[in-house]
Amino acid sequence: MSPVFSHGDLRLYLLNLLDEGPRHGYDIMQALADRTGGTYTPSAGTIYPRLAKLEEEGLVTKSVDGRKTVYEITEAGRAEVASRAGDLEGIEAGLADSVRLIADEVRGSVREAMKSLRADLAAARTAERAAETPPSTDDDPRVLSREQLHRADAAVSEFRARLRSELRSHVARGGELAASFVDELANDLDRIARDVTRNLRG
Repeated sequence: MSPVFSHGDLRLYLLNLLDEGPRHGYDIMQALADRTGGTYTPSAGTIYPRLAKLEEEGLVTKSVDGRKTVYEITEAGRAEVASRAGDLEGIEAGLADSVRLIADEVRGSVREAMKSLRADLAAARTAERAAETPPSTDDDPRVLSREQLHRADAAVSEFRARLRSELRSHVARGGELAASFVDELANDLDRIARDVTRNLRG
């Protein structure tokens, strides 16, 4: 999975966010999620050490507002943001490309998992048809159907585990699932369920 921010870019982007106005830590993390379309949400362990470093450099100050710590850019921080306007434009362009790439990678993984499920279901149907020979005295159709049901259950369980692993790994690497992507995934799964129902009834 490609990183959203290259080395050093997050530092400058944090300064740019604070140049827009004072923010507390959670607000900064939420702003990053919003700017990346929900595909990147950094952890507190990523953001706060960088804010502390910016404070050490005299580019940011912090103050306590009730239960929240508010960070505000200094004049030195504003001067750095202004002097690196070109770098910020490059970060914005690279950010848009990275977000598209991450979304494409996740969609590709989901498509591959769905393709595997369809193949497993097709194999189960083929095996079921092959078993539909005139039963001997030892062949009970109900027993054969139960055997195929176990195979189908295994295929569905394998698909579910694979898909959950892809999604959990994406989030664990700092990504966030956009609502539009989850809606598309739900629609695809619903379509597969309807295909299975139609094939069973046909």
